[in-house]
Amino acid sequence: MAAAGAVLVATLRMLEGMVKPGVTTAQLDAAAERFIRSRGAMPTFKGYRGFPGSICASPNAMVVHGIPGRYKLSDGDVISIDVGVTLDGWVADAARTFPVGRISPDAQRLLEATRRSLMAGVEQCEPGNRVGDVSHAIQQVAERDGLSIVRSLVGHGVGRDMHEDPQVPNYGRAGRGPLLREGMVLAIEPMTTLGGPHVRMGSDGWAIYAQDGSLAAHFEFTVAITSGGPRILTPWHRSDDLAKAPTGAAAPAAARP
Repeated sequence: MAAAGAVLVATLRMLEGMVKPGVTTAQLDAAAERFIRSRGAMPTFKGYRGFPGSICASPNAMVVHGIPGRYKLSDGDVISIDVGVTLDGWVADAARTFPVGRISPDAQRLLEATRRSLMAGVEQCEPGNRVGDVSHAIQQVAERDGLSIVRSLVGHGVGRDMHEDPQVPNYGRAGRGPLLREGMVLAIEPMTTLGGPHVRMGSDGWAIYAQDGSLAAHFEFTVAITSGGPRILTPWHRSDDLAKAPTGAAAPAAARP
């Protein structure tokens, strides 16, 4: 899974360089598919339950599951890019929300706070903790910074399949839920908005939007539970400086990318 994660991280870094005003989400998708296949891997999302893209590309108020297409990035947008990579039968899953050009202070706060909530959740991925410890840590950080958690979308286990048990909500009570054991691997993925927590389904049956039209963000790691603490298998954070990260990883309940 770490090898799949390395391909995924390289894909996100390549896409980061493409995220500029005037680029379409279809162009991002085509580049991602070419890159993933060039590394001997498969884009996990392609064809998953009929999903037509190799990535999910979700701009602005779209929270997750955006089908790549004609949408053209504009200065001031934010774009969430979710990528799945399958290599030798093992899956890695990760996402980042990128700024497009110059973004507003509120948009910057959204990105920074959502990422901090992800890191807070990762820090709880220790053997002997419970899923609720991860969920509670994410919720505390996001809500402290004035964001709303999208409660109808959750993280999940990941391994041979993209969506496995247990579900990992982004809110909840510490000390509750399934026990975390060494060898488990989780996709930790807070999804937040600057407005309220409610969402709506788009007309294509895939895209999920903030119901009130507010900006949304999505950050995700694949994380292994090890005796030495959390090991991030998709370490896209290592060379950027948005926030400090520990050294140690979205789907709605009905599994979709």
